Amino acid sequence: MSETRIVSVRTALGLMSGTSMDGIDVALVRSDGRVIVERGPSHLFPYEAAFRRRLESGLSMAQALTGRDERPGGLAELEVELTDRHAAAVDSFCRQFAISASEIDVIGFHGQTVLHRPKNALTVQLGDGARLSTATGIATIADMRANDMIHGGQGAPLVPAYHAALAGLIGAGDETVAFVNIGGIANVTFVQPGEPPVAFDCGPGNALIDQWMQEQAGIAFDQNGTIASEGRVVERVLNAYLDDPFFRKDGPKSLDRNDFSLALMDGVELHDGAATLARLTATGILEAAKLADILPARWIVAGGGARNAAIMHELRQASGGVQVESAEQCGLSGDMMEAEAWAFLAVRSLQSLPLTWPTTTGVSRPVTGGVLHRPKGD
Repeated sequence: MSETRIVSVRTALGLMSGTSMDGIDVALVRSDGRVIVERGPSHLFPYEAAFRRRLESGLSMAQALTGRDERPGGLAELEVELTDRHAAAVDSFCRQFAISASEIDVIGFHGQTVLHRPKNALTVQLGDGARLSTATGIATIADMRANDMIHGGQGAPLVPAYHAALAGLIGAGDETVAFVNIGGIANVTFVQPGEPPVAFDCGPGNALIDQWMQEQAGIAFDQNGTIASEGRVVERVLNAYLDDPFFRKDGPKSLDRNDFSLALMDGVELHDGAATLARLTATGILEAAKLADILPARWIVAGGGARNAAIMHELRQASGGVQVESAEQCGLSGDMMEAEAWAFLAVRSLQSLPLTWPTTTGVSRPVTGGVLHRPKGD
């Protein structure tokens, strides 16, 4: 990757509403699209339970979609409310941190993924970039996954470009580092010196565990992995999950939140089920290194799963002595890494720099992406 041309540094806001659907992460990054000049403030604006349920219903409605622009049933109304909530989050963020909208050059707007079917070259994120740009008065880049799919890619993951920049930021430029994000889905990026990143989704992350806790205990998630830590792995159930062909398929590859279900968990006790699903998440992550035939010098774990002590224990137990550390132990923010990435990707998009590579999504060649929206009247 020869990216030596000097360009101006831009201030960007990244907005992420992830597969966990817990709220809107907002993060500020200053960058030239190649290196990270500054990681600024960040904040989570949580969704209340009622809106989270509406998003979950949106996932069900979206199963019938056959095109990216379709918004049947209540999806159109949901998209408007989601976009307006993002605009309100930007306004609150700027007031909280005494930042003027005029200081922000661009917003990277992810939206809410409601359907991801790479086999059909279809990925759908709710979120109206034009509406957000007009509401905030800030240029907005949305739809960053679509161009990758147009050129034969999976449309995910997109964060690897940011992981590669982070490796330089933490002084790991001369060693191979594996960045793991455990959101609803788990994905891994291998950053090797002088090479494009290698990345793919590697299995369920928190989504199945969260669904299990909701179904069996009526709570949203297993806080700190406490319940899983008190259970025992049910090997027959674990092996049934691992028999899925996905785990033997080489990358690039990506998952939809609904590609795995709790159908194999019948008759399993609460604690044992949480322990089994935690082991499943960890196993998928470590098996990714074998699939890629890459041995990292360290694993850096981000996302909500990094706070699950059971998952982190499983990773450390099975890593073969390779260091496993949280993003925070490296001076990074595991919770805000994806939001920061979307800010960084927005700057790269402005520069027409690649967001994805054949080694990250299977795209035919390195491609940029995103659609730029400017406020009405600009």
